[in-house]
Amino acid sequence: MSMPALKIALRFLKSGRAQTVLIVVGIAIALSVQVFVGALIGSLQSSLIDRTVGHSPQVTVLSARDNNVTIEGWSDMVTRIQQVGGVRAVAVSASSNAFVEKGGKVAPALVRGFDLTQADKIYGILDAIYSGTPPPAADGCLIGKELSQDLNVGVADNLTIATAFGTRTNLTISGLFDLGVASLNQGWILTRLDTAQGIFQFQDRVTAIEVGVTDVFKADAVAADITLALSNPAVKVQNWKDQNRELLSGLQAQSISSNMIQAFILVSVVITIASVLSITVLQKSRQIGILKAMGIKDRAASLIFLYEGVLLGLGGAVLGILLGAGLATAFSTFTKGAGGGSLVQISLDTMFLLQSFVIALISSAVASVLPARRSSKLSPIDVIRGS
Repeated sequence: MSMPALKIALRFLKSGRAQTVLIVVGIAIALSVQVFVGALIGSLQSSLIDRTVGHSPQVTVLSARDNNVTIEGWSDMVTRIQQVGGVRAVAVSASSNAFVEKGGKVAPALVRGFDLTQADKIYGILDAIYSGTPPPAADGCLIGKELSQDLNVGVADNLTIATAFGTRTNLTISGLFDLGVASLNQGWILTRLDTAQGIFQFQDRVTAIEVGVTDVFKADAVAADITLALSNPAVKVQNWKDQNRELLSGLQAQSISSNMIQAFILVSVVITIASVLSITVLQKSRQIGILKAMGIKDRAASLIFLYEGVLLGLGGAVLGILLGAGLATAFSTFTKGAGGGSLVQISLDTMFLLQSFVIALISSAVASVLPARRSSKLSPIDVIRGS
């Protein structure tokens, strides 16, 4: 009896064409808002994470000794860290504060020595170089956009690095970088690992082992595994979640608010469909009574309204996904930031769209259960008599 029930459901929907269109459009608008809000908040979170955490180490291994900030035997530690699950990149750095001098101008700076190939996997340094090249020799360095403007220097100019213990080292600017953060552009001087070790007399020691993880929200678990793998009281392991609790709380609150908004929208869809189908049961009660008198079973009568709910949900879901994607695309295209680029680049995740579609469809089916049960309980004799 399922095929006749489906045909009857389609006939009911066609007979009330205006009502059907209105319901489908209502579902579509509600779902499009849900898709747009979910995609917007998800993209905002991804953008915020990328800007604050994505291009920096999520786990850092530092010296635990108060009188020595350097780490010995780091090569073996790097090997152990690379074997920990969830680790995608490992880089060592030798960093310390110094003063940079040029033409009578003096500015404080953090001189950071890297193996730039490894560090690029965490910081994206090579892509951030907009003029010049990475240091080709031990006396080369990269400086940030703001620092180059403050000192009025460019590629091929020389700088003097003065340390707190009196050493002075001349470096040649091989390139300029823009990491997108003014404080880093103004405060960092990047050079080769061996160069920084020589400037600060670290010998073969480093000041940090920096780790990028595949899932930034699991950085604390990866940090715990690294601590266990190293089992070294001379070092301590930090992660971004412990260092940025306020940011993490804000992201969690944002996710909760997004889920609540989407849940309320889905509830409104369920209530709308259930209400309309309940009214339809009353409107079509005489037809249902006649059909039952002709031999249609209670189960088939229930299926009529279950099919109606699914068909309405299907039409509304398809149209809602298209409208939501259109809203997101329009928002990304026509809202401009201060720099002229998109204010928020909304990314439409296929899995999120599919999930929204399936949830809308299931919600529609659930909404039709109550009207379907009411229709199955209709007595054909009472209906025909008008009771």
